[in-house]
Amino acid sequence: KKWFMPRYPVPSGKRADEYLQTWFGEQFTKRFPDRPEAYVTRLQYELQIIQQMNFSDYFLIVADFMRFARERGILTGPGRGSAAGSLVAYILGITQVDPLQYGLLFERFLNPARLSLPDIDIDFPDHRREEVIRYIEQTYGKDYVAQIITFGTFGMRSAIREVGRVFEVDEQEMEQTLATGRFDHTRPWHSVVQRIEGLPKHTSIHAAGIVISPCPLTDIVPLQGGQTTTYVTQYAMDALEQIGLLKFDLLALKNLTIVEQMIHSVEQRTGHRLRFENIPLDDEQTYALFSQGDTFGVFQLESEGMKRVLRELQPTTFEDIVAVNALFRPGPMEQIPTYISRKHGREPIVYMHDDLQSILQSTYGVIVYQEQIMKIAEQMASYSLAEADLLRRAISKKDVGQMEKEKQRFIEGCMQNGYAAHIANELYELIVRFAGYGFNRSHAVAYSYIAYMLAYIKAHYPLDFYAVLLTNVIGQKEKMMQCVHELRKKRIRLLPPSVGRSEGHFTVDGNDIRFGLLAIKQVSSAFVKQIIRERQRQPFSDFFDFVSRLRIEPSQRKIVEALIFSGCFDEFRVERATLYASIDVALEHAEFLTPNLDVRPKYVHAEPLSLIDQLKYEKQWLNVCVSPHPVESFAHFYSMWGAKRMYEWEIEKANVGKVIAYVEEVTKKRTKKGEEMAFVTICDDSDGWYAIAFPTIYSRFHSLLQQGSVLYMEGKIEQRPNGWHLIVQQVRKPVCVYVKIDEQHASPAILQKLKEVLIAHRGYAPVILYYEAERKKVQLSHEYAVSPHDECIHQLTALLGDG
Repeated sequence: KKWFMPRYPVPSGKRADEYLQTWFGEQFTKRFPDRPEAYVTRLQYELQIIQQMNFSDYFLIVADFMRFARERGILTGPGRGSAAGSLVAYILGITQVDPLQYGLLFERFLNPARLSLPDIDIDFPDHRREEVIRYIEQTYGKDYVAQIITFGTFGMRSAIREVGRVFEVDEQEMEQTLATGRFDHTRPWHSVVQRIEGLPKHTSIHAAGIVISPCPLTDIVPLQGGQTTTYVTQYAMDALEQIGLLKFDLLALKNLTIVEQMIHSVEQRTGHRLRFENIPLDDEQTYALFSQGDTFGVFQLESEGMKRVLRELQPTTFEDIVAVNALFRPGPMEQIPTYISRKHGREPIVYMHDDLQSILQSTYGVIVYQEQIMKIAEQMASYSLAEADLLRRAISKKDVGQMEKEKQRFIEGCMQNGYAAHIANELYELIVRFAGYGFNRSHAVAYSYIAYMLAYIKAHYPLDFYAVLLTNVIGQKEKMMQCVHELRKKRIRLLPPSVGRSEGHFTVDGNDIRFGLLAIKQVSSAFVKQIIRERQRQPFSDFFDFVSRLRIEPSQRKIVEALIFSGCFDEFRVERATLYASIDVALEHAEFLTPNLDVRPKYVHAEPLSLIDQLKYEKQWLNVCVSPHPVESFAHFYSMWGAKRMYEWEIEKANVGKVIAYVEEVTKKRTKKGEEMAFVTICDDSDGWYAIAFPTIYSRFHSLLQQGSVLYMEGKIEQRPNGWHLIVQQVRKPVCVYVKIDEQHASPAILQKLKEVLIAHRGYAPVILYYEAERKKVQLSHEYAVSPHDECIHQLTALLGDG
């Protein structure tokens, strides 16, 4: 078969094979000055195969654009897929995984017994991939490089809708066809639907692939213009491979972008630049984080199921992370309990034969990786690793004919090596059972590096970790709420946005995280740049100064509202309601007065917002609440009573749930039987629901269901067109603060100080005074409710003594 192998521009007078060896030799000496024998032997073997298969140019091309990426400061992934099994790729800087250290096999990547094109997939941050494509285009020529087209096809439903529209079929008939999926050939439009199903509907561009040709691509394939300056092939990927064009996969990986941003954030704050190759893989804090299942935001390890597995596994080595990455999939997942039990000595490690121990010891006797299957065939049946890869491939593709041939050969090979026939048969059946879902170890190791890197940053630089994570979920309500919930669990404060301190993205501010301006609805990137540019010239002195200097126009009123209600002007110590009432005055001031004129209008004073209204506005403009919510004072009740935030129940799509909720409004109704029930509007710091207390429940709990209360509620959860509903089954009052006042502390002066302490710690836990001498209880008005945190209790104790 003819391949159109692109040529790397080697220096004059040299061949690609020679140049690869020269480049490679320099890098090998830098990385391994003492030239270990095992590495030299492996390199000689790999280079021989690469040169035999005429792939030197391919490796040079990939190594060259990877060198370009490093020189430009573009973070690249540690590797992907079977390419991590190549020592040549590691030495050239194509991957960052040492295959000998992790027992990775070159034949899994490039098999001399299976003639096929090499396939090295490279991960780049999603915002910098285009830079690499531009470089490739400039190096090899615009006419020699193209992205790859993909065709979106008509599915059955889209074919029915499109053909029905053209044939002007009435809606009822179309819906009936969609519902049944049955066709009547007497109806012409049905025949057309069946004819176009599966045909191309639209085109788009392959997410990763580009082709590079040794001659102008128009000599081989038709091209068309793309979304950028790069051409696009008019043939799809499979056709290009059949023609013999070589594909290079440059993938945009969002998680790599996140890692890059975290590294940059850490470097800006500390001056220390983190690198994949310098991260210690035995870090105690990182493994403690894994063992706690604290992996929210950690690549491939953040699902609830994975967190549970990590807590049970208690990982202690990088090998544990690689294994769990490989096992946590349908099929191999059933081996996880065995792996965990054997790791912790609760179950003996059993090998079918003692000779398997050297291959399966690292995974406690469980076959986890495809490479283990290849090594079993090599060691016990005298396969070469290239032949063992063909065996693995035949089994994974369920090629029955080839599997029968391989079975006979495998058993004969085992018996020639002195193994009993029944052992050989059992071993082959074991391989067949596990090969179907055995995971590519090279890929598992490479991607575990990214997961470990993220976990390491989270363990050592949590502020940078969460600031970047929040920036990357702007506009994603559920993800944003999850992040904020994580911050609260970690006791990290999320500060409101500020026109004086916020950047566009979330940033580390001391020991806290500062909200980013771009996370505010209505606020554009251009507007943020304008704010930053203006405050760098001179800090804003007040609200009027801000509106005036940015020349805010009446058409931008909504932006100003968003900034006010999200807390951007809180630093000027003016109530948000007053700022809102003063918008028109500020706009007039900006329109008619020159910025240099030192004239300040007066604020239009307004009643302060209630805390609940303030929180509602924050939720409206920021998707989350940054001011303390009433339920935060009762955080300890979540674990005590098994309650969760509303958004957590929503994500789980739970049928029953328990919440700690603030009662916003209670509307009483009477049923047809004249029984009283209530519709209650409730909220927590993540969302708002409607609660329904039917007569039986309402009669039991009506005294608790009062506006302004914070309550524990449990019941059935329903999602209805107008929102989420809780059918109440149980209600409790979480807490009251009892303050005992003896005769010694009953003076007006001390009571005045008590009042000041209560006001300073205003919250939603009712305060009940107990006058010891009179044996009298007095519940204070809601105005004096407190947040019963440690500082509040400490001050009360200092003032009044224990009790």
